[in-house]
Amino acid sequence: MKSTNLDLPTLPAEKHALHFHPDKAEFEVDRVAFQVVIPARYASTRLPGKPLLTIAEKPMVVRVAEQATQSGAQQVWVATDHQAIADAVIHHGYKACLTRASHASGTDRIAEVAELNAWPDDTIVVNVQGDEPLIPPDLIHAVAEHLHNHPECAIATACHIIQDEAEMRNPNIVKVVLDKDGNALYFSRAPIPWPRDDFAQNKPLSKEINTLSQPVLRHIGIYAYRASFLHIYNQLAPAQIEQIEALEQLRALFHGYKIGVFVTDDAPPSGVDTEQDLQEIREIFDTKIISEGSKE
Repeated sequence: MKSTNLDLPTLPAEKHALHFHPDKAEFEVDRVAFQVVIPARYASTRLPGKPLLTIAEKPMVVRVAEQATQSGAQQVWVATDHQAIADAVIHHGYKACLTRASHASGTDRIAEVAELNAWPDDTIVVNVQGDEPLIPPDLIHAVAEHLHNHPECAIATACHIIQDEAEMRNPNIVKVVLDKDGNALYFSRAPIPWPRDDFAQNKPLSKEINTLSQPVLRHIGIYAYRASFLHIYNQLAPAQIEQIEALEQLRALFHGYKIGVFVTDDAPPSGVDTEQDLQEIREIFDTKIISEGSKE
């Protein structure tokens, strides 16, 4: 996963080069030890039972676990509130943890897994969404490594540059602004930073905006946590700004925890939110399987 050199006041360079070899399914780096937990809730407004929907004859959550296994993680866990999901995961050879159904968020679910496994405070735990069967393994590793290389941070996440004005203005696309050290200053559904002069004159977003010292950055919803943060997360009172924006990560910023941000050149493939998304993902997998079969 290639990181972007933004002329933001300078982002700290990563300490280790990252070389992923798909044929070997491993990384040639100084090993960064981390766990992956995939929260998989059965209930879904748009797609009930989403983790169990099949993609090329396997449940979606298993396809996500397959990607995560290639990231170099020590272990890959699926955290779920539903026995059928746990059974499917175990049937395909992965670890599952039945968690309480009352959790308000995926982070709460992951925190329970960290507690049940008694992971030490310095354990790095990556939250991989259960509806992203095409998530790049090297992105998972890069976020874990970013947290490993930035001990001042409790959390790490990722972003990439936005080139399209419609994306910038879309409230379903979360934007992030970074400080001089590459840590998050703020996340918002609003366009940030706001190019006042251009928008005041009704000018379209130009590529020149994204070559300035503060480009527009789209947040990618993947997180690496230190277990020490997960152990105290449920003790942090929700922040009003978190509730206004409906962005859980703002709770950590409100309470003074630093979030490091890995900036990548590559926007990851979209996850599955709708029936149309599911059909598109199925077609991608079917094409891939046919292509691989023709090479044998």
